[in-house]
Amino acid sequence: MLSIADQGFEVFLVEKTDVLGGIALKIDHNIEGHDIFEYLQGLREQVLNHKLINVFTNSQLSRVDGFIGNFTSIIENRNGGGPAELETHEFDHGVAIVATGGAATKPDEYLYGKSNKVTTLLELNERIGASTFTVPDTVVMIQCVGSREPEHMYCSRVCCTGAIKNAIRMKEMRPEAAIIILYREIRTYGFREKYYTQAREMGIIFIRYDLDDKPLVKEKDNRIIVSVRDSILEADIDIPADLLVLSSRIDPNSDNEHLSQFFKVPINSEKFFLEAHVKLKPVDFATDGVFLCGLAHYPKDIKETITQARAVASRAATILSKDTFDAAGKISYVNETRCSGCGTCVTVCAYNAVTVDEVRAVAVINEALCKGCGACAATCRGSAIMLHGFEDQQILKMLSIV
Repeated sequence: MLSIADQGFEVFLVEKTDVLGGIALKIDHNIEGHDIFEYLQGLREQVLNHKLINVFTNSQLSRVDGFIGNFTSIIENRNGGGPAELETHEFDHGVAIVATGGAATKPDEYLYGKSNKVTTLLELNERIGASTFTVPDTVVMIQCVGSREPEHMYCSRVCCTGAIKNAIRMKEMRPEAAIIILYREIRTYGFREKYYTQAREMGIIFIRYDLDDKPLVKEKDNRIIVSVRDSILEADIDIPADLLVLSSRIDPNSDNEHLSQFFKVPINSEKFFLEAHVKLKPVDFATDGVFLCGLAHYPKDIKETITQARAVASRAATILSKDTFDAAGKISYVNETRCSGCGTCVTVCAYNAVTVDEVRAVAVINEALCKGCGACAATCRGSAIMLHGFEDQQILKMLSIV
């Protein structure tokens, strides 16, 4: 948002909560040692004080109309606190950026919520960042809690790096502490592999477990007992722990499915937003003028999120800097003398490009929204809709030549 505003374009920032920052507010440092709190504070001050950025907290979209270069959105604002204080704001905009973030799951296993000695990785981040945390004698960390299982097969990606980061920090705070990480596969991808090596050299213990033989946790004599099968020793091990840390799954935002219907953009089976093409259009949707970044796309760390956000700002500027935008040539059109206005074409259009003129009782194609998929032309029983470049006469002519 800040990058777009710095280029001279007005920005409307809609934030569902009462503060900007998302999950990053709960992370004080990343694994490289960069101060996330300081970075966020500076970024937030720049955003809130920028003359071209309009910030709406405690707000959410209630309606979106239009197309690339000509969107109109309505937001509902609850800064007053209750339904009586509900305000609505309408604004026009040329592009839309979906950055709804994600959420860390609250586990329903391993005694989480039942014992004060069991916490999540994100909660441990907050405790260490508060400067009042004391490293106990024995800390056990369990990876892939809720991830890479039949109900949620995707990897949350940041958990391994986050666990190793906190394990190293705790080991530095108290070298004599026993820190044990139970994992299925360690995925400190890229240059983060050196931190895994560092953790091993510091004496942090790694024990691999299988999905079919997950660790068992019970509480006894005011301690947590973690039982795990060590595949190397081929033996069951009981580990008395003073603190159990769970690397819980990252979930998509609960509003993603609802928001996808506003902009007519796809989501995958896990409810994360799906880009137009992973290689050619990694931050674009199939719907022109709509982009995505951050955890709305898939789980990723802060550096990846910032890189993707900058890519989105560049893509958005290529549209906002133009006076006109060329639409595709292969789009549908309506033969009004044949159209009965039945509305079947409206129901099959994936891009919301077809409407029915109630006065004239005919279908109307929005050329800026039409992608030329041909679904409406194939569905129309009266052959009232044709697709430029694929008209009946053209197809028949090609068949006769053959």
